[in-house]
Amino acid sequence: MTFENLESWQQARQLTREIYNLTRTGALAKDFGLCSQIQRAGVSIMSNIAEGFERHHITEKLQFYNVARGSCAEVRSLFYVIQDNYPFLPADAVMAREKSVQTGKLITGLIKSTESRRSKIGVFLSSIFHLLSPI
Repeated sequence: MTFENLESWQQARQLTREIYNLTRTGALAKDFGLCSQIQRAGVSIMSNIAEGFERHHITEKLQFYNVARGSCAEVRSLFYVIQDNYPFLPADAVMAREKSVQTGKLITGLIKSTESRRSKIGVFLSSIFHLLSPI
């Protein structure tokens, strides 16, 4: 399995594509600061999921997945800025914001799954240490 197989990464990729599509044309495209910020945040979601997946240590995985989830919140917040300041785009902004919510939920599931594996590994290691320790 690779990070490309993760549903959360695939959803983040779609979200990033939508962000770029929204920020390439019209008046919004001229708001360089806002466009740059939301594009970077979208790319951050994808990149941190990928980097976390490739890490061997669970603590590192969780750190990257949490950064990805934080970037999702940043994207969601920036879509409110777009909706409030570019009234001709509200439907697109609302749809993309909803995709950021769904992406965040998938990342939360990835985090919970990773934390569950950490718990199982901890229980397993405890039982081995208990068996190996002198009585």
